Amino acid sequence: MAATTETTAGTAPGTNPVERLREAFNRLGEQQKIIFLVAVAAVVAIVIGAILWSRQPDWKVLFSNLTEKDGGAIIAALETQNVPHRYSDTGALLVPAERVHEVRLKLASQGLPRGGLVGFELMENQKFGISQFAEQVNYQRGLEGELARTIQSIGSVQGARVHLAIPKPSVFVREEQKPTASVMLNLYPGRALDAGQIAGIAHLVSSSVPQLPMSNVTVIDQNGALLSQLKSKLTEAGMDPAQLKYVREIEDGISKRIEEILKPVLGPDNFRVQVAADLDFSHSEQTAETFRPNGTPETNVIRSQQNNETASVNQATGGVPGALSNQPPVPATAPITQPAVGGATAPGQAGKPGEQPPGKIDVSGITAPLNAAGQPISASKNSTINYEVDKTVRYTKQAVGEVRRLSAAVVVNHRKDVGKDGKPITKPLADSEMKQINELVREAMGYNKERGDSLSVANAPFTPVDHSANEIPIWKDPENISYLKDILKYLLIAAIVAFIYLKIIQPSLKTMFPPPAKSEEAGGAEGAGGGIFGGEAGGADYEEGEEGATAVHIDHYAVKVQKARDIAQTDPKAVANIIKDWMGANAG
Repeated sequence: MAATTETTAGTAPGTNPVERLREAFNRLGEQQKIIFLVAVAAVVAIVIGAILWSRQPDWKVLFSNLTEKDGGAIIAALETQNVPHRYSDTGALLVPAERVHEVRLKLASQGLPRGGLVGFELMENQKFGISQFAEQVNYQRGLEGELARTIQSIGSVQGARVHLAIPKPSVFVREEQKPTASVMLNLYPGRALDAGQIAGIAHLVSSSVPQLPMSNVTVIDQNGALLSQLKSKLTEAGMDPAQLKYVREIEDGISKRIEEILKPVLGPDNFRVQVAADLDFSHSEQTAETFRPNGTPETNVIRSQQNNETASVNQATGGVPGALSNQPPVPATAPITQPAVGGATAPGQAGKPGEQPPGKIDVSGITAPLNAAGQPISASKNSTINYEVDKTVRYTKQAVGEVRRLSAAVVVNHRKDVGKDGKPITKPLADSEMKQINELVREAMGYNKERGDSLSVANAPFTPVDHSANEIPIWKDPENISYLKDILKYLLIAAIVAFIYLKIIQPSLKTMFPPPAKSEEAGGAEGAGGGIFGGEAGGADYEEGEEGATAVHIDHYAVKVQKARDIAQTDPKAVANIIKDWMGANAG
């Protein structure tokens, strides 16, 4: 009993955890100690690196294709603001994603980047004593830079260069030359400028330089295509972009009206509408002057009337003697009866209406007595009447963009229903519904039969759209690829940590801290060795105590002894190693 107690006290581990770890670490060999320490350090480094890498910010492009001057100014500004930055392999300047917009706004307030162009800030650092020629050159450079910056603010323009040719002023009118300008535009991929934007750029440059006519401004793109003549060529070919835009607006407006009236009835995805408008853009002016035939005299309007009546009565011969007055009297052909004095008629003679009294003449307002028979009497009466002539003057100017004809096509999907078997089916619309839809579309589009408008409404099943062809596969989606890369990185780190732990750290930990089963086997082997080498001394100790407990303990002891014998028979080297360890521990 005493020998067993001493052995147990000598091999019991220390109660201090540090001593226990030291004793466990001393169980490893020299090479195992080095490998274990290296593995633990590697695991710690990998874990810390993974944590720092996961906390690393997501970098996004702040600016790309920067010039050296702009890049240096921007980096200096970023360092002043304590903004982390770095360069990518493509030469782009990267900053944390959450600060991209903030940094861009701050740099824009400082005028960065300048794009390699200098503006009127060039005039701020003028040296004392600079020549007039150098001052004029700097002014021209600043003006070119400011124009280029202004043109670059257009959405489709990525970069711009402006070249001005300003001749020297001359006192001679014959030698005076107008300035010219050339503008080179670098457009974004897939972008284009319309005729209005090109004309706007030309007007901008022309208005910024004194005495520069718009015709002297040349605009080209990065491909060398001349853009400044685009508008005139389209106009000459009859392809005015404004007219085409107006046609599209008319068609879209009519289509929208039809869609708005059909949407509550059929649903948003159950019909399609197309409208074609034929517009007349010809300019027409007409002046017409029409004369109608004269009507009846009662309905005519007198414009002017002129009456002319003359009468003359030759008096008795007398006056100045001469050939005219000395004419013999004409012989009488009938007895002359003098009229009664005062214009009275002779008794028994009645005056007729319209007849002149005998011996008196009344013509054209002239009243004169008839002195003697045979006196010559002459009278004339002229009347001129001018009537108004009917005249119609019509001036007609036809409106530009008048609708000549409209054509509309509407296709309606079949109505969805549920069949007897519960499966969804489609069936065509009834004739009454189609007639109602036709009438609604006619009213919405402003159908005019006299104008020659046409309308076609069809009812047909829609083919479901297959989006699988347009969808990007999961393994080709850029976002999924990015997520997969991150997952692979974490899996690789986890695999490395697991390999180091399972292949290096875990075996060392098993050596340092053996499992309880092996300790019991070692105790059984020790008991077996005591039984073999110490006789029955060990067995006498377990016979004390209560009867039940002693019996159970003897049974366990017998099992352990038998197990130690089996181990000694199957693996004698292990038993020998155990005995060597005991002897080494006792020797220490």
